[in-house]
Amino acid sequence: MIHPTLRKKQLFILLLLTVLILLTITVSMGLGYASLSFDRLLPTLFGQGTFKEEFILFSIRLPRIVITLLAGMALALSGAILQSITRNDLAEPGIIGINSGAGVGVAVFFLFFPIDPGSFVYMIPFVGFIGAIITAALIYTFAYERNIGLAPTKLVLTGVGFSMALSGVMIVLISSAERQKVDFIAKWLAGNIWGSDWPFVLALLPWLMVLIPFVLYKANRLNILSLNEHTAIGVGISIEKERITLLLAAVALAASAVSVSGGIAFIGLIAPHLAKSLVGPRNQLFIPVAILMGGFFLLIADTIGRNLMTSEGVPAGIIVALIGAPYFIYLLLKK
Repeated sequence: MIHPTLRKKQLFILLLLTVLILLTITVSMGLGYASLSFDRLLPTLFGQGTFKEEFILFSIRLPRIVITLLAGMALALSGAILQSITRNDLAEPGIIGINSGAGVGVAVFFLFFPIDPGSFVYMIPFVGFIGAIITAALIYTFAYERNIGLAPTKLVLTGVGFSMALSGVMIVLISSAERQKVDFIAKWLAGNIWGSDWPFVLALLPWLMVLIPFVLYKANRLNILSLNEHTAIGVGISIEKERITLLLAAVALAASAVSVSGGIAFIGLIAPHLAKSLVGPRNQLFIPVAILMGGFFLLIADTIGRNLMTSEGVPAGIIVALIGAPYFIYLLLKK
């Protein structure tokens, strides 16, 4: 049973994060290369803006904002799952190579397969999932030891190795590609939010609508899996079955997010950690907080990045990495 005080604290933090997200959305709608004054936001939202104002808001700003928010949520939830099932605080889809696997899948599809504009948007999450699941299966195989099961430290080291190897594969793939396609993949690698139209929202949203309730339903199993092998066996849980099922969910979330948001790391590391520090390690408590926190972090990173320097701005992945890399080093030294 969860103490009522913790429940109240969780609800307060969720409310605070919701307010911060709404404020960030408001700021993000008003800022950009094409100006849209804040006093015109409400009239434009209710259909009383000029053609230019409505085009900027509904065709450029809002779809990118929604995609960024959803991708951040998916990456944070994926990281929370991976940390629980591997019992490793450093597990995160970007660090252990899952994002890179999805990226190679998307790159192969983009470079070597005929692209149908009507189905491309909806195909890339599935293509990313195939690349990510092959990578995850290989990492799991190499990190698994017969006597002790999944070795948490070995998992991170194996994942980092795969991530570097897949980065090399990506370089080989783009070395002979057309300039236009190379530019796209380079932006993807930097973590540039490229899926900024409403169809991309429709391609990503169903994955979250299915997987967020599923993971919350499995929260008790995650609590047990995050303890140790003997405890899980003692309460009658089929460890490998649950672990593989939840790993598939984590891979699907990460692949669907990075297929439209680019190679963004560290969101899945930072958001679950901060959520646990606020409401404790119970998955029922920290997962909803981590989901909103991940969406907020990526949204604010993209808002800052696209308003810096040139008209194209700085990719959100770089802004996140500037914060996430030092935090990763801190956790590495601490643990």
